[in-house]
Amino acid sequence: MEPTPNFTTLPQLLAVAAHDRRGITFVDGPHLPYAELSECAKRVLCGLRGYGRLPGDRVLIVADDPGTFLPAFWGCVLGGFVPAPIVPPADASRWRAQLEHLAVLLGEPLVIAPKAALADLPDVPGLRAAAIEELAESDLGRRGEIHLPQPDDLALLMLTSGSTGLPKAVRLTHANLLAAQAGKAGALGVDRHDVFLNWISADHIAAIEAHLLPMTAGADQVIATPQTVLADPLEFLRLVSAHGVTVTFTPNFLFGQLARALADLPPGAERFDLARVRHVISGGEATVTATVRRFLELAAPYGLRGDVVVPAFGMTETCAGSVFNTAFDARADDAEFPALGRPVRGLEIRIAGPDGQVLAATTDPARRSEAAGEVQLRGPMVTGGYFGNPQATADAFTADGWFRTGDLGTIDADGALVLVGRSKDSVIVNGVNYYSHDLETVLADLDGVRAGSVAAFPTRPGGADTEQLAVAFAPDGAAAFDDAELYRTIVAIRNSTVMHWGFRPAVILPVDEEAIPRSNLNKIQRTRLREDVERGRLAAAVRRTDELAARYLGEFAEPETEDERRLAGIYARVLDVDAVSVTTSFFDLGGTSLDVLRLKVEVQRAFGVDDLPMSTILQAPTVRALTRRIAGGTRAEYDPLVPLQLTGDGTPLFCVHPGLGEVLVFINLAKYFTNERPFYALRARGFGEGEAHFGTFAEMVDTYVDAIRRVQPLGPYAVAGYSYGGAVAFEIAKRLEAMGQKVAFVGVFNLPPHIAGRMHEITFTDGALNLALFLELVDAADVPALADRLRGLPEDEQLAYLVDNAPKQRLRELDLNVERFAAWVALAQNMVHLGRDYEPSGTVENVRVFYCTPLKGTKADWLNDQLRAWDDFTRSENRFIEVDGEHYTLMSPEHVRTFQATLRAELRDALGA
Repeated sequence: MEPTPNFTTLPQLLAVAAHDRRGITFVDGPHLPYAELSECAKRVLCGLRGYGRLPGDRVLIVADDPGTFLPAFWGCVLGGFVPAPIVPPADASRWRAQLEHLAVLLGEPLVIAPKAALADLPDVPGLRAAAIEELAESDLGRRGEIHLPQPDDLALLMLTSGSTGLPKAVRLTHANLLAAQAGKAGALGVDRHDVFLNWISADHIAAIEAHLLPMTAGADQVIATPQTVLADPLEFLRLVSAHGVTVTFTPNFLFGQLARALADLPPGAERFDLARVRHVISGGEATVTATVRRFLELAAPYGLRGDVVVPAFGMTETCAGSVFNTAFDARADDAEFPALGRPVRGLEIRIAGPDGQVLAATTDPARRSEAAGEVQLRGPMVTGGYFGNPQATADAFTADGWFRTGDLGTIDADGALVLVGRSKDSVIVNGVNYYSHDLETVLADLDGVRAGSVAAFPTRPGGADTEQLAVAFAPDGAAAFDDAELYRTIVAIRNSTVMHWGFRPAVILPVDEEAIPRSNLNKIQRTRLREDVERGRLAAAVRRTDELAARYLGEFAEPETEDERRLAGIYARVLDVDAVSVTTSFFDLGGTSLDVLRLKVEVQRAFGVDDLPMSTILQAPTVRALTRRIAGGTRAEYDPLVPLQLTGDGTPLFCVHPGLGEVLVFINLAKYFTNERPFYALRARGFGEGEAHFGTFAEMVDTYVDAIRRVQPLGPYAVAGYSYGGAVAFEIAKRLEAMGQKVAFVGVFNLPPHIAGRMHEITFTDGALNLALFLELVDAADVPALADRLRGLPEDEQLAYLVDNAPKQRLRELDLNVERFAAWVALAQNMVHLGRDYEPSGTVENVRVFYCTPLKGTKADWLNDQLRAWDDFTRSENRFIEVDGEHYTLMSPEHVRTFQATLRAELRDALGA
């Protein structure tokens, strides 16, 4: 029986909910009753009015923290402002372009964000910004009076990327949102006794649905961040168990991850209570029956019923799920993909052919056809179009007012929707929609890829948990005829995709230009490429990629022991691949700096190791080597050299750590040197248990020179250093030249030669905060206030405060506690002390200085007043090369792709190869 709502607008919904004792529990945060949410929202409303906002004005909310997002969202709603949630993209280089576009589209909206996100907000003309926490401190008064909207007033703008990668803004009214909630509540039979769990990011319409639906039902809700679940899939089951969750949502990929994790659990290792679960809604991507069945079988011993999974269909334009299959039972369903079910009350579905002819309709049982066509929708929960984009609105609707989904489907004999394909140029991976053009633009700039001849498209092997990304490209330049260069290009495509979209392509296909199908207008036909892959027509390209990998990584080696099998399973899970060779390096398999942190945590948990030193993973990166190190005890003699990439015949590059001593910052960079030259990183002494710090700057240099000459006895040498490491690299080069060796390349990444003055300025508090900032434990905007707060405290209390107030999820990712943080701070402080006595002297032949935006002042002043002082320490002309980013970010995911191209070109110029 559908509930009869006694509200027609969102402010009325909040007012009704606030009279109940129900509310929100934030994982790793407080419990917030709906009544307190209402009061917080009113204070935010006062703050927004203080910025001159009027009803109808748009407000962009940076929505990566649910605890600040919801008061901000409701503050906008209560004032008649129109919230538009947004999360910074994985590739931060796109952040400015998106905001510049939205500044125009939304009419210079106010941007509100958690204080932690303000520091990373690009300075875009026309956009003012405010901290949500400061807005929420406003005093209630007349400015807190609630605006009374009409049901058809605009309530929410949801941003959804188009083929250009720039967002469109979906218009959703109060009536749209509440009609959707009423329909969902009726279809799912939810009530005030339910407990809802959401972990989807708030910039996704499913998160808005998961928040409004329990309020509509008068029920409690639990909210986690995506990172909480994605870092450890079993945390999803722990949350369901701990909070007595009855209704939750997940894309299909999580079922696959959960099944693998449950299968790997030793008996009795975890105790989950899943008996209260009634519905696990599966949406965002296709539900795979076999994947769900396997998950349900493995979860059954913990009390999970076999009929709880509900396949669903919805879009941003329909206020999320509006079609549900509550009759699905994976144990009895033989179809690869289940039917998506019937529409909720008020929604109509029809199937239309290419000529517009209606082939089937849910409202007409007599009109059922197995012929597939475009899925079209109509109903009170369907958007009226896109804000400020009349052309996109016109393109999205038929002449008689039906919304065109872009999906292909049929309506079966039971009146259920069945999807059979998609007409849009996009890829849905792990429930997130990615547009092909966006990635293709990035990959087209890589060496070895022919401009205009690269295509990103989806593919789904039979039984796969989620769609997978395939990339086809025509090789260019040396990659067109040299296998070593072709493999380097394939690795660069993989690495750039990870940096840009956050996951790896399942298959990368080097093909002849003629194998890329095009229309009469020369547009790449990605649908035909998908068909070619899935029907085996590009099997030769798949084999070629596999053969190149086998040649340069070695033949696949199976695990020989149970420990190797366990560790290989962890490698595969972290890298999201089916299997790994036990003799191939984690980094050659595509592991990133973030992956290695997750690997550390998972290995410690699986093998019962209290602390697996990062140096152990870095220096024993294969399954076989790491298994042996774990079995023999993880402690090992200090070795400064970390081989991050060992293929290629070119002169090796040795890169010295920045002032924090660690070399994780080089992991993503090193991959671009595959089959070109080996890449070694130099790591400071003192991370391992019992390791003494360097006593002098000279001792550090001597140690590094000895390590370099151990693997490369004779020159020419190539050395470089990031920040503090630039001074060390200069001294290494001097020492090698004094030994009669040629040093052909000395690279300095954004450091002047004189560092002692800066080292004397860095106090213990500054050093601790610099490390906390590097590790993302604090936000740059908070550093000045934190410095004032900490300076008067004893050193141990300063460290404890930073760890106690750091994001708990980030501490889990880093496996960091106060003792390990203190040890790292001590090592970094030792680097500072060594640098206080350092004064450059002597000369090398020349240096190449890569410079970017400095920590203080302008780039021009930084270059002319400080960096050009390197001219005093060289015998020939230096080169000063401008690169993207800021001091701490020039090798971060958003800039490493351009930095590597510049660095590799300079190395080729200096070394002649």
